[in-house]
Amino acid sequence: MSVAVGSLFTFDNSYARELGALCEPWQAAPAPAPRLLALNGELAAELGVDAEALRAPVGVAVLVGNATPEGASPVAQAYAGHQFGGYVPRLGDGRALLLGEVLDVHGRRRDLHFKGSGRTPFARGGDGKAPVGPMLREYLIGEAMHALGIPTTRALAVVATGEQVVRETMLPGAVLTRVASSHVRVGTFQYAARQDPALVRRLADHVIARHHPDAGDAENPYLALYESVVDAQASLIARWMLVGFVHGVMNTDNMTISGETIDYGPCAFIDAFDPATVFSSIDHGGRYAYGNQPGIAQWNLARLAETLLPLIHEDTDAAVEAATEVLSSFADRYGRYWSDGMRAKLGIPGAEEEDGSLIEDLLALLKVQRVDFTSFFRALSSSLLGDAAPARALFAEPDAFDAWSGRWRARLTSRAADPRETAEAMDRVNPVYVPRNHLVDEALAAATAGDLEPFHRLLDVLARPFEVRPGLESYALPAPPSFGTYRTFCGT
Repeated sequence: MSVAVGSLFTFDNSYARELGALCEPWQAAPAPAPRLLALNGELAAELGVDAEALRAPVGVAVLVGNATPEGASPVAQAYAGHQFGGYVPRLGDGRALLLGEVLDVHGRRRDLHFKGSGRTPFARGGDGKAPVGPMLREYLIGEAMHALGIPTTRALAVVATGEQVVRETMLPGAVLTRVASSHVRVGTFQYAARQDPALVRRLADHVIARHHPDAGDAENPYLALYESVVDAQASLIARWMLVGFVHGVMNTDNMTISGETIDYGPCAFIDAFDPATVFSSIDHGGRYAYGNQPGIAQWNLARLAETLLPLIHEDTDAAVEAATEVLSSFADRYGRYWSDGMRAKLGIPGAEEEDGSLIEDLLALLKVQRVDFTSFFRALSSSLLGDAAPARALFAEPDAFDAWSGRWRARLTSRAADPRETAEAMDRVNPVYVPRNHLVDEALAAATAGDLEPFHRLLDVLARPFEVRPGLESYALPAPPSFGTYRTFCGT
């Protein structure tokens, strides 16, 4: 049903209006007994929405899809994608809906998007539903990424549907309401390219206006668009790597044109540093391992370039040459973002030629001695204040750390930086708390069983990742040995 809820959202649905060939009008499946599990009050305020109105029955009905607000235009979006390297020409929102677009309090256009809201024309045999655990996982990890300063989609709410979802076992169902700058993906361009070249142009014009307006003023707007997306993704992937985040399913339909992280299915954070780390249960070959993420991002961006070639230049050879030059710049762009980030984590001022080997040797040392990535960088600042014990204690053979630390200290003193100021700067970029895999699993298992207290407690911890808080020491520790080998699942 459509309801007039003026105090909630005011919609302006440019995607459905301008790109009807890339979506199907649809409605969410009814939820028999909706119950609000989590509401993001901070995000609601950012959207200019009354959080209390969302908690009321009519607000919950909107958040689960039982009521369609006046002005909304729900659609299932179409897209294609390379999944683990294999091309699938028709994917789309099989269990999701774009409810509509709103302008937030800063005038930014934001998507409101359901996940787990029932079958759509793109369902491909699935039931279109989602269990509580994976929806709360997306809420939790998205908010953690936001607090870490990493561009991301965010969760506005998770609402239990009151029905059971059939997976390996019967699980309680839920609908996630997700907020993003948009849900346009590399796969959206791939789908459009198979339909009509004119559709690719309309999509590109839509994206330029919405996400990359400076490209519109360039001599070649579509090449400038491509360059802007390449740069945004180079920055994003560098930020992932700097906090030890493993996305787990970097298919082209999971790469946004806006440069936001999207879809937190089999993601996880590394404990012991190892570039070969893989968590996803279906990534048998390690395609999306932690250390492979920059290369996979560049591969995905090559697929985007293929769709834009006719727009970049009417001569195919000229278009390929121009796009290849931009694509080839990804490695340098990523390298600059990552190197700058690593210098900040290590408190290194400026840039010197020796920094590359200093960083590489450290990472090799962390790998060989299986040192916890997050704990090490946070502990390192204490070394500047006369207490090297926290960092040394992380190494089974600390002499190797001592040798590296001597080189690091010499590099810092070359610029005569104040030790306390450097340590404080390091603590502003090296988190104490990340979503530790064992804690996430514990919280989601409890929530699935009906106890939301561990979820909300973990959410509160992750909201302030750089601030040491007494009593939360266990949240800063890696998983105990008894936790074993960690495996993640897509949650579909």
